[in-house]
Amino acid sequence: MSLAAACPTCPEQLSRAEGPWRCPTHGVVTPLWRPTHSSYADFAEQLRTAGDFPTYLPWPMGPGWSVTDFAVVGDGDKVLATLTCCSGTSDLDGPVDVLVVAEEPGTGLGARCAGTPVPDPTIGLGRPSVRIRTGRQSVPLWDVYTADADTRFDRSVVAGEAAGRWLWMVMRPASAMLLLRDDWILRDVSGDGPHLVEMPFGGTAPPW
Repeated sequence: MSLAAACPTCPEQLSRAEGPWRCPTHGVVTPLWRPTHSSYADFAEQLRTAGDFPTYLPWPMGPGWSVTDFAVVGDGDKVLATLTCCSGTSDLDGPVDVLVVAEEPGTGLGARCAGTPVPDPTIGLGRPSVRIRTGRQSVPLWDVYTADADTRFDRSVVAGEAAGRWLWMVMRPASAMLLLRDDWILRDVSGDGPHLVEMPFGGTAPPW
């Protein structure tokens, strides 16, 4: 596998002599697989690794936008999470990154990207901030509080539930949250196959 194994909740690389994967900080973990550079070949490998687990991308992608990063948390027997990042520009915000994480509860990848201290979001109080669409489903998303971890206020985070899993969206810079509208579509590309070669890949992945 050309994707490198790391911890899903921190940047540590994993070790594996015999038995399970281990993180120096978090002990036994299910590995996160992430490419060094974004390419169609590595993305196809991610989709094979993720299997039927949803991998979401904003759809359609705007002109000049590209897939700059992606990852999957899995060990061959189970898949716990997927991540994609699309990057481009907007007239108001300049360079923008949109990270989308779908994960099983307790995985912690979305919280890592959001910069929150607990693995699952605290949401559902009051009206949702926005609704997006995944397939035929309208998904409500609520604001996730990040001020304690993000003193620069360089991101906006929303989260909700889609198909029994957490769905996170992390937008950088924070003002890019205004791009989200109720007609936004996230497409599950897990079964889309070879035509994805026509999508633009590459560019600088944001830190997370």
